[in-house]
Amino acid sequence: MTHRTVRDVMTRDVVRVAPATGFRAIVELLQEYGITAVPVVDEDDRPVGIVSEADLLRTQSAQEDPARLQPPPAAGPDRPGAATAQQLMTSPAVCVEPGSSVVAAARLMSGRHVKRLPVVDEEGRLAGLVSRGDLLKVFLRDDLAIRQDIVEEVLSHVEGVSPAAVGVEVAQGRVVLSGTIEPAYLVPVVLRLCRSVDGVVSVTDRTGRVTDRTGRAPGLMSVTTHPEQQRSTEVRHGNHA
Repeated sequence: MTHRTVRDVMTRDVVRVAPATGFRAIVELLQEYGITAVPVVDEDDRPVGIVSEADLLRTQSAQEDPARLQPPPAAGPDRPGAATAQQLMTSPAVCVEPGSSVVAAARLMSGRHVKRLPVVDEEGRLAGLVSRGDLLKVFLRDDLAIRQDIVEEVLSHVEGVSPAAVGVEVAQGRVVLSGTIEPAYLVPVVLRLCRSVDGVVSVTDRTGRVTDRTGRAPGLMSVTTHPEQQRSTEVRHGNHA
């Protein structure tokens, strides 16, 4: 199963700042470009940290309140007097490579509790930026494209499953499987693979077992007793005519 990569969804034209960039200049950049954070890069364009609106607000909240309406916070990563990107930034920067899958990037964000990741090339230089919103773009995939992936990348590649026997409906990323998947032990495998397709929100299993013309499921044997055998059985059980 091939997932979309960070390269497919990342922002390429990234606004960046140097470690010496001042507080006010950073605020102006955020306002000008309508963004909420900027990576901080060294002289070789390698990310060393990120300055976000949260970092700026923490510095502001640590300042003395002239009106004394509320005391400064008692705890937290306050940085009173921080005036440059180097003093303000959260570091080290948690980075990802362009070829990483969107799934891997999402797990990295979740595990490190960050909202964005600088994307770096093989030499560690800034190549882009990927945010949580960028990763969510995979859920905007066309339903027909999702269905095609399920048929061609899942059903056609699971040995023993007949794609023609499985109905696939996709609406707003919600997948419904119908028809039959045999042998039955492959059902959980197919469901798991369908959930891993980019853009899939949920998978509902409405498949059933194949039945023969008598309505019995395969594996349930129907035994017909010859009249002489039936009479012999009745005699042995004491049922005399």
